[in-house]
Amino acid sequence: MEEGIYHVSFPGLGIGPITVDRTAVTVGGFSIYWYGVIIAVGFILAVIFAFSSLKRYKIKQEPFIDCVLAGLIAGVVGARLFYVIFSWDSYKDNLMEIFNIHNGGLAIYGGIIGGLGAACITAKIVKVNIPAMLDIGGIGFLIGQGIGRWGNFVNQEAFGTPTDLPWGMVSENTGNIPVHPCFLYESLWCLLGVLVLYIVSRKWRKFDGQIFLMYIIWYGLERMIVEGLRTDSLMTPFLGLRVSQIISGALVIIGTVLLIINLKKAASKPRHAAEKAQEAAEDEEKDKAPEKAETAEKETAEDKAEAEKTEETEKPEHSEAPAPAEKE
Repeated sequence: MEEGIYHVSFPGLGIGPITVDRTAVTVGGFSIYWYGVIIAVGFILAVIFAFSSLKRYKIKQEPFIDCVLAGLIAGVVGARLFYVIFSWDSYKDNLMEIFNIHNGGLAIYGGIIGGLGAACITAKIVKVNIPAMLDIGGIGFLIGQGIGRWGNFVNQEAFGTPTDLPWGMVSENTGNIPVHPCFLYESLWCLLGVLVLYIVSRKWRKFDGQIFLMYIIWYGLERMIVEGLRTDSLMTPFLGLRVSQIISGALVIIGTVLLIINLKKAASKPRHAAEKAQEAAEDEEKDKAPEKAETAEKETAEDKAEAEKTEETEKPEHSEAPAPAEKE
């Protein structure tokens, strides 16, 4: 087997083998890997969604860009540090290897913690509504994660224990035995979450921060279950527990409690929905104002022209004065 090239199949589904090359392109001896390309595509689509949502959440574009840039840099650093900390034995004798991320080694929870922390600090400085920003970020994270997990497929990593289910995945990295395609489970769950949270955000959002709380519950539930199937989990140095399962469980509990508390508070304010509807109506009215002004101006001009035309039509014709009679 050539390095970085895998032959992947799903025998139970009659799919494959599919030849998968980790390298997307090589330029001047420098290789660009599909893992990075896929992560970048997920990030770009998440940002596009975020910018399309700014108006609804009443967030200005320029300060939001500052938050995104800060979150991006801190997210990558956080994802790598999180992975290195819990895999220290692999790096303690070769510290320069910490900077080599071509082969993966990014932990999603580290990225979320680092990215959110930097974005929130920046939002505080540039005066962006943090809970509203997090609502946008929750759906954005699901978009990025749903697409980004396919980078694990290309690298043939993040798979699970052996299985006899029809969708078991086989490749050289799995020892040529069917295993759980954990990347696929998470990808499908995250993309389904995008749809669910988007609908909720449009129809049943009661308070700023609600969608983000639903995100951490939605993702935490899936990660708690799927992490138990994986064979490459980061482990705690004590009790042999999976780090992601501990974090996921804590997020589900905290998120559920905060969601219930805030929904009760929103329900105790019956005017909230009416105020939201009124604000939406006012925004819509503002958007239509230029169009209405233009229409009114056009109608005024047309009325004026019509009036002038009518005045010309009704104006009496001047007949010539009769000639004086001749004297005899």
